Amino acid sequence: MSEMEKKPRHFIEQVIDEDLESGKYDGRVHTRFPPEPNGYLHIGHAKSICLNFGLAVQYNSYCNLRFDDTNPVREEEEYVKSIIEDVRWLGFDWEDRLYYASDYFQQLYDFACQLVESGDAYVDDQSAEEIRKTRGSLTEPGKESPYRNRSVEENLDLFKRMQSGEFPDGSRVLRAKIDMEANNMNMRDPVMYRILRATHHRTGDDWCIYPTYDWAHGLEDSIERITHSLCTLEFEDHRPLYDWYLEALDVYRPQQIEFAPLNLSYTLLSKRMLRELVEGGYVNGWDDPRMPTISGLRRRGFTPASIRDFASRVGIAKREGVADVGLLEYCLRQDLNIHAERRMAVLDPLKVVIKNYPEGESEELEAINNPENESAGKRKVPFSRELYIEREDFREDPPKKYFRLAPGREVRLRYAYFLKCEEVVKDSSGEIIELHCIYDPETKGGSAPDGRKVRGTIHWVSAQHAVSPEIRLYDRLFRSSKPGSGGGDFKADINTNSLETLKDCKLEPSLIDARAGEHFQFERVGYFFVDPLDSREGSPIFNRTVTLRDKWTKIEKSGK
Repeated sequence: MSEMEKKPRHFIEQVIDEDLESGKYDGRVHTRFPPEPNGYLHIGHAKSICLNFGLAVQYNSYCNLRFDDTNPVREEEEYVKSIIEDVRWLGFDWEDRLYYASDYFQQLYDFACQLVESGDAYVDDQSAEEIRKTRGSLTEPGKESPYRNRSVEENLDLFKRMQSGEFPDGSRVLRAKIDMEANNMNMRDPVMYRILRATHHRTGDDWCIYPTYDWAHGLEDSIERITHSLCTLEFEDHRPLYDWYLEALDVYRPQQIEFAPLNLSYTLLSKRMLRELVEGGYVNGWDDPRMPTISGLRRRGFTPASIRDFASRVGIAKREGVADVGLLEYCLRQDLNIHAERRMAVLDPLKVVIKNYPEGESEELEAINNPENESAGKRKVPFSRELYIEREDFREDPPKKYFRLAPGREVRLRYAYFLKCEEVVKDSSGEIIELHCIYDPETKGGSAPDGRKVRGTIHWVSAQHAVSPEIRLYDRLFRSSKPGSGGGDFKADINTNSLETLKDCKLEPSLIDARAGEHFQFERVGYFFVDPLDSREGSPIFNRTVTLRDKWTKIEKSGK
């Protein structure tokens, strides 16, 4: 039995299987991913990317990358480039099938003329506000435009003059003539074209009328001979209009299928809101590692494999739900646990002096690069009389079940020796500034010849050899699992501690040569990624990608 047959089939796969069996679309499967280049893609788009391109791989078929660039006011070449980079980074390839809605502007215009000639479209002189007011509501029918019954000849003349630039912006629109009393408000004579003098990122000033998304979308699918047009649920009410346009023109008809969009806890997946964060200076750009954009996740240190795994685990459903961001972080930990090499790093250093270790001497100890991956091999780490340990790994008055270092207590130094604390040194304010300890030279490697056991193992860094690159501790951008759900401004839920910059950490000396884009697990601390933008040779900056455990579960349960 194949892998495809073993895995439970989601409803879209079931539709495709039935279509293949019946011979619909001549046994073809052809999908597309159609982003609007008006912002950066986020993790919600990643789910759609994985679905559309994943189905193409699964069925040995094709998926197009198409930019729905019908609104020049919001669209920029920067966004086009970022989207191309994001899709490639996720591991998908559209080969030679890169398209733009703007490729079809002339065809779309010709199709619109065809609807005018058949009496199915008309030019309306009402303002946008007048059209809105006469559209009706869910309980009241709309009112027909006073211009609805113009002759075909007059409509065609006016539409061509709209296209030639004879009229000012906003003075006229082209509308489909459908039904102003339709229960589905999308069918109440929707706008197809508006006059807009704005320079397009590809066509420049060639056009002064631009198609609406609803008018362009289905025809783009038809021109490209897409079989299954996969959309999120907000387009379900638009499907009758999608079909109406294709039927009215009697052209090739793909089928639109809707699936539930991704909603993620502690996260906003709205381009408008994300743009507010960027333009308001709440984050440092679209690729800020706290942002849920694909470029932000990439800079944070997320891997393509972890995001693809997450998309697979979330699955495809017809009903909306909220995925736990902890699942996304779990997928990342699973991937990095296998692939990230281990290093020792002390983020909040407390100095340790080993009184019985020879002054001026040091040695190299053997450490494992990754216990989950034997091929990663081993490395040498320097050990000397003075070390740094994490401040939280020592308690002068330890609570019950605290098994780390304390006065008179012995612990194991990772890969090194047993260490026992004999003296605590404090400054004039009473803060602990140094520990004086002794080590057992017979316990090299972390075990005692006499068989005695210690319950605690802590990491360390040689003070003589330590390096101190900048470390950025990124955390979740929002404190609330549902930002803005209380009815207020979503920005009130921003976690003001979502970024902490540390510059006095102590790291293994080899980390000073870490290259941009490398992943590491700092033992007992978390997973870190060398920032690909701000790092320089010999001066890496480490972004915390994710902690080793989900601390937020405890925070939410305790309310603190």
